[in-house]
This record gives sequence, C-alpha cells and structure tokens, in this order.
Amino acid sequence: MSLSFCVVGAGFSGAVIARHLAEQGYKVTLVDERSHIGGNCHTERDAETGIMVHRYGPHIFHTSDQRVWDYVRRFGTFHPYINRVKAISQGSVYSLPVNLLTINQFFRTVMGPKEAREFIAGKADNSIVDPQSFEEQALSMIGPELYHAFFYGYTRKQWGLDPKELPASILKRLPLRFNYDDNYFNHTYQGMPEEGYTSIIQNILNVDGIEIRTSCSFEEIDEKFSHVFYTGPIDRYFKFELGRLGYRTLDFERFTVDGDYQGTAVINYCDEQVPFTRISEHKHFAPWEQNKFSKTVCFREYSRLSEKKDVPYYPIRQVNEKRMLNSYIELAQQQKGVSFLGRLGTYRYLDMDVTINEALMACDQIDSALKTSPSDIPSFFIDPR
Repeated sequence: MSLSFCVVGAGFSGAVIARHLAEQGYKVTLVDERSHIGGNCHTERDAETGIMVHRYGPHIFHTSDQRVWDYVRRFGTFHPYINRVKAISQGSVYSLPVNLLTINQFFRTVMGPKEAREFIAGKADNSIVDPQSFEEQALSMIGPELYHAFFYGYTRKQWGLDPKELPASILKRLPLRFNYDDNYFNHTYQGMPEEGYTSIIQNILNVDGIEIRTSCSFEEIDEKFSHVFYTGPIDRYFKFELGRLGYRTLDFERFTVDGDYQGTAVINYCDEQVPFTRISEHKHFAPWEQNKFSKTVCFREYSRLSEKKDVPYYPIRQVNEKRMLNSYIELAQQQKGVSFLGRLGTYRYLDMDVTINEALMACDQIDSALKTSPSDIPSFFIDPR
C-alpha cells in the first residue's frame, strides 16, 4: 500500500515537511484554512502603494544555523537587513535593544562601557538569583528605571498580563549591550527575502506530489491518511476538550501617507496609555527598493486576547497553563497517526529559523521511522515542555 500524508498548515513548518515527503516520492495533501499559503509570514504587494507588506506583522529573518540559512536561500534571494528598532517612552525617542546609547540618553550621562556596566549592575536587583517571571528577569538585569520605561507598559499591552505573570524566558531573548550596537539580533545571518516570504514558501512547495488546498480546514477533510503532521493549535486538534490554551492575537490599523512617515521600519510605543504597541512602516523592510515608492503604508499594531474566531499569534504560556498543556501533551502522545510541530502545535514561541530547524530535524526523524513503519513516527519531534 502506498503511503499518503496530510500536512495541516502552510507556514514554514508545514512547507518544509510537505516538500521533504514529496521528494521522497510520497503523496502529500497540504491544507490551510486561510485563502493563501505562508501562515503568519505571508507577504504580498499592497494594492494601493505597491509596497511589499508583511500582512500579519513584521518578520525579519535571522539565524546562526548554517543549515537553515543554506536551506532558505535555495528558494529565494535574501538581501542583508539589520533590524534597528526605535522606542518612544515618556516623550523621548530611544534606541532598542538597550545599549550604551540608550543608557546614556535615558540617564543623561556620557558613560563608557565599563562605567555603564557597573552603573547598571548597581541598579539591578542582585537578590533575585533565579528569575522566574518577566518582571524578576528585568529587575535582575536592568533595574527598575529602564524596566518601567521600556518594558513594563509595552509588555502589559503586548501580553495583556502583569509582567509578574509571564515567564522570564520572554525577556531572556532580548540582548543588553554596553556598546553602541543597535542591531536587534545577535545572529550571524540576517536578511530579508527580495520577493517576500510567501514567494519563498511557494518555491519550497513547488515540487511534484503536493496537493495544496487553501480555504480548507482540517476538520472538513474526511480522507484517511497514513499520518498527519499538524501545525495548528494543539488544543484545537482535540476540540478543546481539556480547555482552551491562551493565545494573543493582533489587530492592524492600516494607513498611508505621501513620502516617509517615521523614517524607520519599526517604532515601539512603550507607554501604557498609548493603546497600540508599535507602528511598522513596511517600505523600510525593503531598503533596496524603498525609494521608488511615492507613498508609504504603515500599520498600528494592537494586541489582545485571542477569541474563538481569531487567528492565534503568540502562545502565552502562563504558569497556571502548564497543567493543561501537560495534559494535552499526554493526550497527544496517546494518539496514533498524528505528529504536532511548529509554534502552535507545540505551544511555544518560536522564531522562523527555529521553526525551520525543527522541521528539518523532524524530517530526519521521519526518514528513520519510515524505514520500518509510519506508526513509528513520534507524536512530537521535540519536547514541547
């Protein structure tokens, strides 16, 4: 009997898995309930301005993984791109991530690296040895002033929770620098695809053996498959029988103006009384072509709790959700014929490069399992906990 597979979700995770299976000669049905491929990385030309827009918010590709970098460049040209974020706090503009310029601007000083390091160490709460929450991580790292100026209000808007309720891991992703480097990321390779992310994913899927069904949810399918690779929300797969895990979603307020609106791609609005979290100006994500556009398109970004019909963006992973998540993981491990992966399938906050890396590693495990039987394909390729 020939094997056939269903891949649910046409983002990077699903695309990598689908292509690999098709290249091995298997029949693959790829389904996505949206009208397009690309998931939350979907990009398209704005109808009014012609600018390439990131329809579900900005995505900057960054990685230090050579395998991942080589993989994505097989499917499109990447231009060098450095993410330099600005932040407005208490009526002033600063540079993020927190670096020597931010520190000197904020405290109205002219310190060098050694002075600044000692200064911030004096601000930090050294009694917090093992930070458990976002707030504890911030206080132990940068002290109360910088925390309240740049992270407290923004975090409450972004996550809808007090920072005391969020895990420390969220802040651990952000660097703290004692030089004037304002590159938001530390990774070796950073870039932006010339024709957008949807073009990259389209090229990944451009192989014989894949049937793509958009505007089609997994729940609508009644065919039988040898195995299902599910990148949607893990709680949805089980019809929320153990309850709903928490996700944040985003609303975007689009506006256009002539010329240049803010002079950079992203400005964070840190003050809690400002209702949106940031404004992104999308022609600045493609500096190689930005000067050819007479108009500019921007998006104000509002974060809120995801409801039943919303697109889930960020798993919240509150401390009190761990029990429910563990129960879903145990339920998933009891299932036969389905594997969970990706941001939503494993209920983890993942960057694009991590998503691709985990999908490539999953392909290695799939090949090993298929040497014996599809039933040997694991429920998870990495422990979601």
